[in-house]
Amino acid sequence: MKLNNKFSEELFLTNETGRELYHKYAEPMPIIDYHCHISPKAMYENHEFEDLGEMWLEGDHYKWRAMRTFGIEEKYITGTETDFHEKFLVFAKVLPKMVGNPIFIWCALELKRYFGIDEPLTEENAEEIYQKTKKMIHEKHMTRQWCMEHSNVKLVSTTEDPVDDLEWHKKLNEQKTATRVITAFRPDKAMFIELPTFDSYLKQLSEAAGIEITSFKTMLDALDRRLQYFKEVTGTTVSDDGIPHFTFADYTQEEIDTIFEKARKNETLTAGEVDQYQSAFLIEMGKLYNKEGYVMQLHIGTYLDANTTGVQNVGQSTGYDCCDDQAGVTSVGEILNRLTIAGELPKTILYPLDGTKIETWAILAAGFCDNGTKSKVQLGAPWWFNDQQFGIERQFKACANLYPVSLSVGMLTDSRSFISYPRHELYRRVFCNYLGELCERGEYFGSEENLKEIIEDVCIRNTNEFFGFGVEV
Repeated sequence: MKLNNKFSEELFLTNETGRELYHKYAEPMPIIDYHCHISPKAMYENHEFEDLGEMWLEGDHYKWRAMRTFGIEEKYITGTETDFHEKFLVFAKVLPKMVGNPIFIWCALELKRYFGIDEPLTEENAEEIYQKTKKMIHEKHMTRQWCMEHSNVKLVSTTEDPVDDLEWHKKLNEQKTATRVITAFRPDKAMFIELPTFDSYLKQLSEAAGIEITSFKTMLDALDRRLQYFKEVTGTTVSDDGIPHFTFADYTQEEIDTIFEKARKNETLTAGEVDQYQSAFLIEMGKLYNKEGYVMQLHIGTYLDANTTGVQNVGQSTGYDCCDDQAGVTSVGEILNRLTIAGELPKTILYPLDGTKIETWAILAAGFCDNGTKSKVQLGAPWWFNDQQFGIERQFKACANLYPVSLSVGMLTDSRSFISYPRHELYRRVFCNYLGELCERGEYFGSEENLKEIIEDVCIRNTNEFFGFGVEV
């Protein structure tokens, strides 16, 4: 039996046309990572990594989830009593068994791109690779910023709450980093009115904005002021709203005012009242985004904290979140519809987490494109549980029939890791292979120049134009 024992530079490139398109056009393109969760504080402090264990396991909940499925004790995953060397060796034991899982490919890409290692990591060679990479980390001074520069990342957008003072972004601006750093505006805590923390959060928002919040309207005024502040500090045009579950419900302004007052008093709200409030919130935030020149990103269908015991023991965003379909196309569509009627629909990107229904979301997006803005509402990159070869290819094949794939703003990492940028490479490989298949089947017979333009648009130019980043590419 003949098996590959090294990383192949033709990964996912199964046809000659796709291989040529990737290596000639997509491979050398720089990266704009317009949505991630890396720490601006860590970026500013720019410490050198201690070892590959820290690089891989410091905050990567993808790996944490996978390790738990193998029955590995939590002390080797997120535990503080074990160091990253121990965690790395435990992880190395199970990595070869992750056949078909994107973690195997991501790790292979990261070993190759950052360390030039093309052999598979196993239990047998784990210590050798650990020592080799540790030596390289310190010889090359592999810091957080080094990783971004090495990956040719021109711009990265973190994600911050409206109450954040953006201290670390200010310091990064002063530092004049090689990679431009902005942030996305994420007002989820102001939308989750049913949570017992709602009132205390509004007090923080009031203090941050310098506006006394006494009503739904004054809360919106405070959020608007913070939108302006975020743009002033980082030059951002990126917003991000998480919609775990949402059912549109009509409302009057009087009803919203009453619901708001009940929440401030920590009175119990009905499910219908929560739906009314969230409907009003998303519509009014859409108007603010349009007014301030932001792109509205809607991350749809998260099922947060599914394993409450795990969350209680380890914390949130540690691998216990799942996906669901409790935010329907009709409900989100009504938000877009109301904004369109008002003449205040901003540029919008929809990110459905339920990959089995991406076609319906693509159709919805196309239904709200008008008024001379190219791809005004569009389907976002396959994200979170869909950001691997299968999910990416599925989206191309399913949605190109319904929405021009050439208009896509391409890939993002949605990651907390400083070495996750090869995920852009994975996306580009799958995209070029998809185009190659179309060409070789005779389904596309345009010129090479047409294909070059499409590839470069999807890799970076569409993103740059859609968000108005002004990055030189």
